[in-house]
Amino acid sequence: MSNFEWHPQPRQKLFMSRPEYEVLYGGAAGGGKSDALVVEALRQCDNPNYRGLLLRKTIPQARELILKSKRIYPEAFPGAEYNGTTHTWHFPSGASVSFGSMPHSTSYLNYQGLSFSFIGFDELTHFTLDEYNYLLTRNRADGDGLRVYVRSTANPGGIGHGWVKQRFISSGPAEVPQVYDIDVPDHRGNVHRLKRSRIFIPSTVFDNQILLDNNPGYLATLASLPEAQRQALLYGNWDSYEGQVFTEWRNDPAGYKTRLFTHVIDPFPIPRGWRRFRSFDYGFSKPFAVQWWAVDYEGRAYLYRQLYGCDPSRPNVGLYMEPSTLAKKIREIEDELEKGNTIYGVADPAIWDNSRGMEGTIISIFERFGVFFEKGKNARLSGKMQCHYRLKFDEFGKPMAYVFKTCVPFIRTLPNLIYSHINVEDIDTNLEDHDYDAMRYFFMMNPLAPPAPEKPVESVFDPLDLRNYN
Repeated sequence: MSNFEWHPQPRQKLFMSRPEYEVLYGGAAGGGKSDALVVEALRQCDNPNYRGLLLRKTIPQARELILKSKRIYPEAFPGAEYNGTTHTWHFPSGASVSFGSMPHSTSYLNYQGLSFSFIGFDELTHFTLDEYNYLLTRNRADGDGLRVYVRSTANPGGIGHGWVKQRFISSGPAEVPQVYDIDVPDHRGNVHRLKRSRIFIPSTVFDNQILLDNNPGYLATLASLPEAQRQALLYGNWDSYEGQVFTEWRNDPAGYKTRLFTHVIDPFPIPRGWRRFRSFDYGFSKPFAVQWWAVDYEGRAYLYRQLYGCDPSRPNVGLYMEPSTLAKKIREIEDELEKGNTIYGVADPAIWDNSRGMEGTIISIFERFGVFFEKGKNARLSGKMQCHYRLKFDEFGKPMAYVFKTCVPFIRTLPNLIYSHINVEDIDTNLEDHDYDAMRYFFMMNPLAPPAPEKPVESVFDPLDLRNYN
């Protein structure tokens, strides 16, 4: 390497010094994420066996990274050459750093058979978990003396928001390493216990003094954004982001006991006189969602129990549980915990479909076990509006729907839903929307009238009032 010097700012230095296998850096705009990722890819370029990969969802999106590399790489390694056709830097040692993309659902197959000691994802929330996991299989050493690791940057939002938040944000405190075991049985039945680690290093524009000095107006630009974008891009708030469907959602531990300005509350015994409901969205290869709701005397709903069928290691992948097994499980739960209570069921209309090639319909299988449902109303936009009506806070800080904090899958998935790019008024059904659908069937069974419109603030513009031009 030449005498090239690049001095990381404190948060960049922390990100680049971490020993964990996976590190996510950022969470807000302007934290110096891209610079740190581009420079990190140079760390092993003295080794002729080194292959690095920097990824964006599309190559046009990688343009900023490529421009940064053209400014930094030739100065750091005189003689380094960039091939614009393959989007690859070749270094005098024989090492290389490539810019890659995965614009389509099968694009990850382009990396089959390749290996990279370092992989960097820029804007990780633009990728799916399957894409990320597949690229991890390409993360390996092709020679001696190489460190194998993955680094990522991200802002809240995007199709990958949910799994990124679950993997790096919700799974533990920021800046605290998460160490986990992986048990791998071999062909002889011996179990090899392996350890992996990951960490989240947050940063915001306030950590990038160089940017603030060079472009003091950028802070005002972020502060002027609409609320959801401002919370995400200025403060790195993972519960608020552009495209989020249920912007009303609040999970504030300070309100768990008071039940004010939060939807998540502490559990309490459901009074005997409240009406009880069971809502159900069926899934086999995708998760199933069973919810138990109670409605108080004012019509306010409480999600107090749920049964969610999801592979714990793979979001949005079901348990492949047979309907009879699931029906039996629901029956056992209610026999034990709902003795003497009348429960009204409402379910996914698809379980009445008799074209699935099974013996009888799914609903008939459930009824054999004494688990009964009414057919849910599947009007998607009306159902979504009922969810908005329920989640809206009144003037006293109370919504018309609460969720016990023990209903973890619901709390995880609902705030992660984003709008579809095709049906722009509906949610993106490629996401983990099963708890949402079960909730929607229940709310459509117990609809609320639309709230009265808020009275607009009257504003009269006087062109002769000079204060309007200050």
